[in-house]
This record gives sequence, C-alpha cells and structure tokens, in this order.
Amino acid sequence: MAVAMTLLARIIRSRLGRSIGRRFLLEWIATGCLAIAFVALSSSWRLTASLDHFVYDDFLAMSAKTVSNDIVVVEIDDDSIEALGRWPWPRSVHARLIDALARSGAAAIVYDVLFTEPGADDPALARAIAASKTYLPILLAPADAEGHREAVLPVAALAGAAAGLGHINFEVDSDGVVRSVALYEGDARTRWPQLTVPVRRAVELGAIRLAGMGDGNGRPARESAPLAESGGPGAELRVLVPFVPDESFRKISVAQVLAGTVPPELLRGRIVLVGSTASGLYDHFATPMSGRFGVTPGVYAHASVLEMLLRGSAIRPASSSELLAASLLPLAVLLVGFLVLSPMYSLALAIALGVLALAGDAVLMHGLRLWVSPVPAILGLIVVYPLWSWRRLEMTMAYLRKELRQLAAEPYLLPEAAKRPSEFLGDVLEQQMSLMAQAAQRARDMKRFVWDSLDSGPEPILVADLNGVVLIANRAARAYCARLAAPSPEGRPLHAVLADCSFVKTIDADVENERIARRDWPAVMNPARPEHARMMTTGIEVRGRDERDYLLRYSECRNAFGEAAGWIAGLVDITALHEAERQREDALQLLSHDMRSPHASILALVEIERARIESEPARNVMDRIARYARSALTLADDFVQLARAESQAYEFEPVNLADLVLDASDQVWPQAHAKGIRLDAVYEDREACWIFAERSLLTRSLVNILQNGIKYSPNGTQITCSIESSQASLGGAHVTCSIRDQGYGIPLDKQGRLFERFRRFHAGQRPEVGGAGLGMAFVKTVIVRHGGEVAVHSEEGKGTEFVISLPRLAEQADQAGPAPAGEPARAS
Repeated sequence: MAVAMTLLARIIRSRLGRSIGRRFLLEWIATGCLAIAFVALSSSWRLTASLDHFVYDDFLAMSAKTVSNDIVVVEIDDDSIEALGRWPWPRSVHARLIDALARSGAAAIVYDVLFTEPGADDPALARAIAASKTYLPILLAPADAEGHREAVLPVAALAGAAAGLGHINFEVDSDGVVRSVALYEGDARTRWPQLTVPVRRAVELGAIRLAGMGDGNGRPARESAPLAESGGPGAELRVLVPFVPDESFRKISVAQVLAGTVPPELLRGRIVLVGSTASGLYDHFATPMSGRFGVTPGVYAHASVLEMLLRGSAIRPASSSELLAASLLPLAVLLVGFLVLSPMYSLALAIALGVLALAGDAVLMHGLRLWVSPVPAILGLIVVYPLWSWRRLEMTMAYLRKELRQLAAEPYLLPEAAKRPSEFLGDVLEQQMSLMAQAAQRARDMKRFVWDSLDSGPEPILVADLNGVVLIANRAARAYCARLAAPSPEGRPLHAVLADCSFVKTIDADVENERIARRDWPAVMNPARPEHARMMTTGIEVRGRDERDYLLRYSECRNAFGEAAGWIAGLVDITALHEAERQREDALQLLSHDMRSPHASILALVEIERARIESEPARNVMDRIARYARSALTLADDFVQLARAESQAYEFEPVNLADLVLDASDQVWPQAHAKGIRLDAVYEDREACWIFAERSLLTRSLVNILQNGIKYSPNGTQITCSIESSQASLGGAHVTCSIRDQGYGIPLDKQGRLFERFRRFHAGQRPEVGGAGLGMAFVKTVIVRHGGEVAVHSEEGKGTEFVISLPRLAEQADQAGPAPAGEPARAS
C-alpha cells in the first residue's frame, strides 16, 4: 500500500509540472469525485436493489442444495384433506397427529397451523402438545400509527402447553420475493423469535437430541456467529436465507402418519414440521428458487430457515459502510490505472475489476456467508470508464487543437501547396484529423529537408544518442567508412566508428587536457563519458588511417524542452588548411631569411663603399640607400613577428612580469641612453606579479612600447614602468603594467586607430623617426592572445601611457619557484 501511494504521489508531481498534466489531474479528480458520489448514492440508498436481487438469486442458485436428514415435513396435502375431511379439522385430529408423531420418536414438532380461536377439543390438543416438544406459531400484525405491533397468539391453553412460540412473518422485497427473515421481530415493547429459533436454541442446549446431525451427543456444532437473542428491543437480527428447493426435504402426508404406514425410523430423532400444502389452503411465498421450482409453501420456507439455523449457514447482508468500501475499492484501482495505463489497458483493467468483483462477492457469499452486492461496484466501473474516455477525448482534442494552431502559426521553411477548398469541411473530429494530416505532412517535409541538408554536407557528420550509439550518418560519413573498408556506422558506438583515428593535439592547447587525451585514447571519443565531453565540444585534431588531418568536434543536441537528446559529431578535413599553414610558414621563412639577407648585404656594401667615397653627393646617395635598406629590413622583420604572433602556438609558462619589464628595459637601454632618457621600473610586491605567458613574445611587446616611447619623446625625459596587482573580482585577479612617457602625445581623434596595421601618427611631424606601423598591432595581438587587455591614455604634448592588464596566476607562483625578494625597486 505504501509503495502504491508513493508511486501515485510521484506520478501526480510529474504531471503538475506541465499545463497538460495539470488539466489531466483536474479532469481526473473531477471524474473520480463524480464516480465516487454515484457509487455512494447507489450503495447507501439501495438504488440498485433490483439488480442486487437478480445477482443474489443467481449466486444462490449456484450453491449446493444438500439438506440435513434431521428435518421431515408432514404435509396437510390434498390426499389428507380427502381422507380426513374438509378443512378446518377438529382439534382432535391435530391431537391424534401430534400423539402419533410423538410415539414415532420425533425429537420436536414445529406445528405451522394457527390456533387463534377456542375449540371443543382444546384440552385434548393441549395434553398432546404438552406431552411432546411442540412449537406453535404466532402472527404479528402490521405496526399501527404509534409503531406498536399486536401479536395474534394461540389459545391460552395451547400456548401454555407449547414448548415454544415464534412468529411466522416473512418480509417480501420490492420485487415480491422473500429472501430474508427477521430472527427476532416485534416492537419497542417486546420481541418474538422466529418460529424455528427456539428449536435451534433447544438443540444447541441439548434439550432436543437429533439422530443424524451433531457432534456425537446429538447436538450440532456451534456456528461462528451465535443467533442467540441479542440487542435491545426492536433489534431484528435479519439474515438472508439460503432457500433450498422443496424437493430437497423428506416429506410425508398427515394421512400416512395417522394410518400408521410411516416407518418409525423415518421420524425417530427428527424435527418434524407440520404445515399445509393442500390447494387453496397454504400460504405461499416467492423465493429465489421460485423461478425454477415455483412458489414455496410456508412450511417449506420454515424448513429452509430451520436448515439454515441448524447448519449455521445464515448469510449476513453487508452494512452500508461495508458495501460502500467494497464498491469503492475497484473504482479506486481503476482511477489509479487511468493515470498510468493506455486506453486499451484501462478497458482491460475495468473488465478485469468487474469480473473480480463478481468472483470476490461470490466467494464472500459462499465462503464467509457475507452478502456484498457487486452491482454498485460494477455500475461505478461502467459509469466512470465512458465518462473518463469522453473527458480524455475532449482533453486530447483540445490539446491537439492548441498544438496544431501553434504549429500552423509558426513560419514554414518550405513552400506549401495551395489548400483545397474542401480541406477543412466536416465535423470537429474530421477537422482535427485534417489538421493532424497537414501537421504530419509538414513534419515529413521538414524531416526530408533536414535529412537532405545533412546528407548533402561535404564533411562526415554522425548523429548519436546519449549513449554514443550512431543513429544517423550522412553520405560523406558513409563514404568515409567505405573508403577505409569499415562497416556502416549506423548502430555502432561513436568511438568505434572513429577508432582508426589517432590523436594529434587539442585545440585549446591545454597541457592537462592533452595529457588526459593521450592517456585515455580512444575512450576520449565516447560522449557518454562526461569527463571528456567538454574537451570534445572544444575540438581535437586527429589523423585518419588515410593519412589526412581532421578536426573532430562534438555538439550536444537538445529537444524542444531543452533536455539533452544526443550528440552530433563533425569530422572536418583540415589537410588543406595545414598545407596552407606550411606554405605560410615557408613564406615567412622567405621574408625572414631570403629577403633579409640581400638587404643586410646591401647595408654591408654601402658601409664599405662609403668609406672609399670622398664626394659629398655620392656619400648622400649612399646614406639614402642605407636608410631605405634598413627600412625594408625593419618592415620585413616586423611583418614576420606579427604573423608569428597571430598564428603560432604559444608555449605558456609561469613568469614574473617584473622580470620581463627589466629584460625589455635592458634591450632598449642603448637607444634610451643615446637620447638621455631615463627608464624607471616600480613594483610593490614581486610575488604578486606572476603570470602565465609566452616569455619571448610578451617581452617583445614591452620592447615595442618602450621603443615607441623613446622614439617619440624629447631628449632628457623619463619613461616610468609601474606594476601592481589587483584583487580578485568578477573577472579574476590581474597584474597591471603601466608604461608612461613624457613624449609628444597622440591626438584624441587618432587614438582609436592606434593598434591598426601600418598606422603612423608622427610621420609628418617627425620624419626622421622610422617605422612600418606594425609594432602596436603586434602588441595588441600578443596581449589579446594572453587573455589580457591593452589601453592607451594620451594627451597631445603631455605624453602617453600604455596600460597592460594580464590575468594573475598567483596559485602557480610556487610551482615556478620563488621570485627574488626585496623592497620596492627602481631600475634605470
């Protein structure tokens, strides 16, 4: 039960998260409340009484019909009337009959004949009754206006002689059939037992000893629910009687008894019921057996009651609360099934619950002697299933209508055919079917479009599920596998399809990632392993068995709810790109070596020849040739440095920015000394200046800034380099280097283009200063590739300040070794 409640709570929580789920639950709760109300009213107000009676009669007819041999019925039949004369008989005939039964050894006599008026032979009859254990009936009149009931008793002499008195009233149901009997009946003043109840009590107490029924002492076994008088005045203790056919009892006629033709063994130790069965004389009742065996005389009805009491086979009708609980249980199971089962399985569950309700109530009736009508439960199932199916259909149509309208409102990427005028004619369901057909056609068209787009891609593309199993491979991917004589990629793990590739390097140049990739290869290509997913989404370079280079990159694909649905792997051929890079490197080598060598040779020849030339015009020409050669040599060198800064892979290492500033100052010191410019470096804490950088390129960037400051500053000025570390912020801790000169400054309108290539801002004012305009572009490139920023602050005539901000890696300072310690230093 606890597991079922936990499962139900989990289902409800999952559905509450979506609008359609919330409506589903509201509809389910409303349907359940209506069904529960219907079942409660049906079981409490007995609205299904007719069907209850019909099912009860059928169940009763299925039970075994064996009766005890301890009951014998003596009939006042037509033959007896013919032999003894017209009815009513003199009381002397009844006295002779009782005496004959007593002499035959009858254990008890139940005389179902009313003696309500005095007769001449009452003393003889009283003596016969007193000499035997004879029980006489009384008749209870209907209740008057005050609720009182009068009992029509036998003549006082006869009543006093009787072993017991009991009522012979049977309650007739709404369909005119007798199914139950009140073991005690009366009013608030007094109660009378049913005629056979005193007989049952006497048998139980041992006052009546039976021949064939009992526990060896002539007494029956006690029944599980004693039928002794209980409750206060007015309590009926009504039970259902398992009536048996009249032919099941042994019977003889009064004429046979009085004629002495009945063997004494037939009556000895038996309970004899005497009653009328002659035509027009007997009281008759319709019982559940009447459909097959006709109406039942009153004496046989009392025989069935006595048989029930002796066997303890009374059927107790369920109380209203018991019937309600039993009727709601199948309904509750079906309602829970609605939450988790499809319509087909819900129908199967409803049918199974109806069958189980019938079978269970039959078992309760025949096994536990408890009558619980299955009709309210079955009617609840019959009512709730179509009600829920209708609401589910309405809910489904509303949901489809909403979704289809939203789908129709979305832009469609493909051209559509013109709609036929009759496309949406018909009832509501047909309209929904038409909309669904249109949406399905759109989905098929879009699927075809996506597939064609994927299949026409020039590079291999593989689509895999979350476990890395390939679901879709485009034409290029299949051709790639065919070229390598490998099986088709569909249905195979992604890392197995790409197992022929060998690892080259990671795209992000992360040393740790590259170490992990080499260690775990080829398991790195399995997207089901989350520790490798980030590396694969960034991309890695691999080399295929066909000796071509590829860029392998994964991309996570998600569904409309943003949930991860699988992976897309792209294999891009970068062999041509690598070839272009090699050609570019060759070109750079050409510039850096083959073009520098002629210019260096030109400069050497110029120096040699200038020493020999004495003519001033010729010396001027040689100076101009030397200047142009140096300019071309500088341009080639700057261009090569910039190209390498943009394209080559950086080898980062922990360095101290203060050391790099000092190295750059040493390199430009000759130029500064020639102009009398002082270089100062100021830093507060060398331990806070550690960064992760490419030493040579970052040093060259600082040299470029210092050279610019020297070239565009008057003689005898000062250049100050200050370094400080900022605290961690949203962007992390940084080390900032500020280089300020006292030069000519840069106009504000030209500062935005300072870092562009081939930009020189003082060529007109300072023609004697050479340069190609690539130095600041080199600085910008290097700083950005280090993850930093560079800014310029300048005012014309007041100098220029360059501010470089780089990420601080203080946590790696210990790994790089201790930096030189000391007080704040100044170097010149």
